[in-house]
Amino acid sequence: MIMHNILIIETDTEWKKHLKHALETLYSLCFLENERSLAQEIETRHYKAIIFDLESISNDVMDLLRWLTSMVPYTSVIVTSQHEHTDLVVQSIKYGAFDFVTKPFSTAKIRHRVKQAIETLSLKDEIAYLRREQDIVYNFDGIISESLVMSQVIKRLKKFSQVDSTILMTGETGTGKSFLAGSIHFNSQRQKKPFIHVNCANISETLLESELFGHEKGAFTGAHKQRVGRFEQAHGGTLFLDEIGELSLPLQAKLLRVLEEKSFERVGGNKTIYSDARIIAATNRHLERLVADGNFRSDLYYRINILNINLPPLRKRKECIPLLSQKLLEKYCRILKKKEKRFSKRVLDWIQAYEWPGNIRELANGIERAVILEDSDVITWDSFALLNSMDSQESKSEQQELSSLYPSESLSLNERDLISKALQETNWVQKDAAEKLGISARSLNYKIKKYQITHSRWRKNKGN
Repeated sequence: MIMHNILIIETDTEWKKHLKHALETLYSLCFLENERSLAQEIETRHYKAIIFDLESISNDVMDLLRWLTSMVPYTSVIVTSQHEHTDLVVQSIKYGAFDFVTKPFSTAKIRHRVKQAIETLSLKDEIAYLRREQDIVYNFDGIISESLVMSQVIKRLKKFSQVDSTILMTGETGTGKSFLAGSIHFNSQRQKKPFIHVNCANISETLLESELFGHEKGAFTGAHKQRVGRFEQAHGGTLFLDEIGELSLPLQAKLLRVLEEKSFERVGGNKTIYSDARIIAATNRHLERLVADGNFRSDLYYRINILNINLPPLRKRKECIPLLSQKLLEKYCRILKKKEKRFSKRVLDWIQAYEWPGNIRELANGIERAVILEDSDVITWDSFALLNSMDSQESKSEQQELSSLYPSESLSLNERDLISKALQETNWVQKDAAEKLGISARSLNYKIKKYQITHSRWRKNKGN
């Protein structure tokens, strides 16, 4: 059982005993006589809640509340007092208090108020995450797993969700690692605690250390106030470290210590902070290769690889594609407030045949775009045709021309073979092959690189 830290400022001996009796079996308590050592105490430990009695505070209470809101935004504050004045209650709430409890109060009442404060605080990060993913329901049974390989993945993840061991998820970009990490958390015993997601590839190395571990005021230029890091926020819950293979070696060393000791210091600080966060790491890179090249610590690799799962690319679970496409179509029609639509047979056949190098993310983007562009009840090829980013505006017409050149074959499934065939028929002259295929030489060169097609006649085989 996770024992959250509660800080209590109370001078009255009898009320100290009362609070201790009410809360000590549920929380780890720390008592202070006054607020004079409060600053030092909140730097030393992360508290889920602070309870202070108005009569125990010597300075201006509203100033104290403003300061606490700024310094420890992820801590709930409960004010107690023997006097209940409406103005006092309103002002306390206005300046950051979660609750105002009038003395005398019962054991049951203070337990209930503290429980409410902690649960509300812990759910803030979860709510923020769900707002970003509001269309998602984290239910394993609702995950599309028509293929044998995907059903085995879900079976394993269900087992993983029941334990607290560190998980390493591998797989290509767009295979759903983030969603499945959320599913593990929301089906675990930590489901009512925060689920924090950090993408290590989207934040610069300088800022990432502060993002993960927090920083003290004045730790670096621009650090105008103390910042609570993601490990502190995830205390009791789950921290999902996406793209962990992008971490620098110094950050890897610091992460290893947190995993082994569950402790760290904020940037610019020297106070040890403890965090009980379950770690799920994910990467689309081959960590074994990074270890062999000296770019990823072997001890960290073994530490995060206690439980591991590899998510298959969409092309390896094609049985899932029809149902997944339909669910995505329904989702985007609903989000974009469009009338219900269906796929044309040509689009359905194309979706089923295509290799989907961008996996679920590419499929979702294509369907979302089609829903926006299509005015009729049927998603047609014209609104669905995927645009290669490097082909720009030429891409659509060129793909249509290429498919009409070989109408009996699926362009997306056999594009590499079609290009190879055209090159062979033109004696591997790229300009002639592009002309035969009806696309630009630049587009053909891009596709040759994409499919890693090589020939001994070419001077620069590498990357061609």
